[in-house]
This record gives sequence, C-alpha cells and structure tokens, in this order.
Amino acid sequence: MNSVNRLILVAAIGTIFAGCASPKLNTGGEKIRVLSPEEVTSCRELGKTTSSVMKSVAGIDRPAESIAEELETLSRNSAANLGGDTIVPLTVVENGQRTFLVYKCIDPYS
Repeated sequence: MNSVNRLILVAAIGTIFAGCASPKLNTGGEKIRVLSPEEVTSCRELGKTTSSVMKSVAGIDRPAESIAEELETLSRNSAANLGGDTIVPLTVVENGQRTFLVYKCIDPYS
C-alpha cells in the first residue's frame, strides 16, 4: 500500500471514529429536565434550541435511539446556556435534527 492510500485509509478511519463520539452533558445540562407540554403550563418559555447530529456514518445509518439520546443531551446543554431548567420536545427526530422548547420552571419570573 502506497503512502497516499495509507493516508486516505487513516483519514477515513479517523472520520468514522469521530462520528461515533457521543456528546456529554455539561454541568448545567445535568440539571435540565425533559418534560411534556402538559407539565410546563406554569413555566416561562425562554425560546427554542435545535440540535443536530450525524444521521449516518460512512453511509451506514446510526441507531435511532442513539441519535435521539444525543440530540437530547445537546439540547439540555444548550438550554442551560440559555438560562433554562427544562426542555420539551417540539419536533420529531428528522434527518438527525430535533427542536426543543426551553423553559424556566423553577422560580420562572425571578
């Protein structure tokens, strides 16, 4: 195998493994709850957050459960950055993307 082919192979393998790395909850994201619309009626809506991850790696579709978990993790982290404490799914997962509403439920008008 020549140097160019070896370089291409190493780059391809690196890309595949990079696509497999799951996002982690940050300190703020750990505190964010995921609730239903019925549970946030007394909360203050702060906005929306849309997260996206790779739907497939090297042409192979990733498991739907993994995608949904990663989108929730990213959205919880984002909600913490927006000053929220709760997220509610607004859309279904489509093409590796999902939108959540961000709420402040604990002491919502402070």
